[in-house]
This record gives sequence, structure tokens and C-alpha cells, in this order.
Amino acid sequence: MTSESTGPGSVRPGGRTARVRSAVLRAAGDALAEHGLAGLDLADVARRAEVGRTTVYRRWGTPASLVADLLAAMAEQSLPRTESGSLLGDLRANARLVRRTLADPRQGALFKAVLAAATCDPQTAAALHRFYEVRVAEWEPCVRQAVERGELPAATDTREVIRAVSAPLYYRLLTTGDPLDEAAADRAAEAAAAAARAGAFVPPTA
Repeated sequence: MTSESTGPGSVRPGGRTARVRSAVLRAAGDALAEHGLAGLDLADVARRAEVGRTTVYRRWGTPASLVADLLAAMAEQSLPRTESGSLLGDLRANARLVRRTLADPRQGALFKAVLAAATCDPQTAAALHRFYEVRVAEWEPCVRQAVERGELPAATDTREVIRAVSAPLYYRLLTTGDPLDEAAADRAAEAAAAAARAGAFVPPTA
């Protein structure tokens, strides 16, 4: 996915600039997972990444801008969707990918921090919305293909089906101390697939 943004941290040429960005974003992710947005300090990130403070301040300027670029990079680097040939197989692959991400000690903590920050910081919220738009757009074709195969009603809101797969996993992550295992991922996929087949994602006016 390309972007026309020219905001802080958005220039992505190769060579040293790309290596600096990679190091800084990795350091920012570590710091965010450890301390949350409130404890994200640009000078600390520069120290962790072993780059000059001036570079970090000039390219990103604020912690929120750094988080926005981190989310953009995460969207770019996410694994592509799996095509199994069936709706349930595709949704299960999606759910298991989400589960692996959220169950990872670093990534799970990182997403918790970003979600918390997004509730009170508009720039972080906008970056988070863009991240999920990219991920939903990546997986939406598997539901569209299921509609084309006749597995689902023609008017199914394909993007909502993808969102419904992830929602129970995020809810479990944020509201319980229960582990996120593959059984939880498979249940989420099965529930979304069953609801889609029953027409739950067909808009009332369709």
C-alpha cells in the first residue's frame, strides 16, 4: 500500500534512511509496549535505536507522530491473507493470525498500549483506524469470494464479516486474563462464518 503522506516519518527511501527508520520504529515499539504512550519519550527512543536525538525529533517531532508511523509500518509488514478455498478456512486463518499477534508478549502489550492511547489521542486514533482499514481491506476479498461462490447472501457486508472475526479476540484480550489460544480463534471464525451464512451481515435495507 502506498501513501501520499508527507507528514513526519513518512519519507521512506532505501539505504541509511530506511535503516534508521527501522531501528527507530523497533525501539519505539519496545518502549511503547513497556511504558505506553504516556511514557514514550523521543530521547529514550533515540538512545535505544542508537541514533541522534536530532534525527528523531526532526523526522517525527512528537510521540503521536512516531506511533502513527509505527502503525503504518506494521500494516505494511503484516502477513498477506491466506486463501483456503472456503469461507470458514479463510476466516480461521485470519483469526489465528490475529490470535498469534495478540498473544505475543511484545505485540500484545504494544496493541494494548496503542488502543489505550487511541481513546484520548486523536492522532493515534486516526493512525489506528488507518492500520485496521489496511488489514480489513487485505482480508475482505475472501468474504467477497465466498459471496461469489454462493456461500453467503449476495448483499453481505464483506468488511463487517472480517471485523466480526477479530472482535471477540480483542474483547478477550482487554477484558479477561484468559489466554488467547487457537480454540478461541477458531470459535471466533466459526461464529462469524455462521452469522454471515444466516444473513446477519446483510444491511436491513438490502
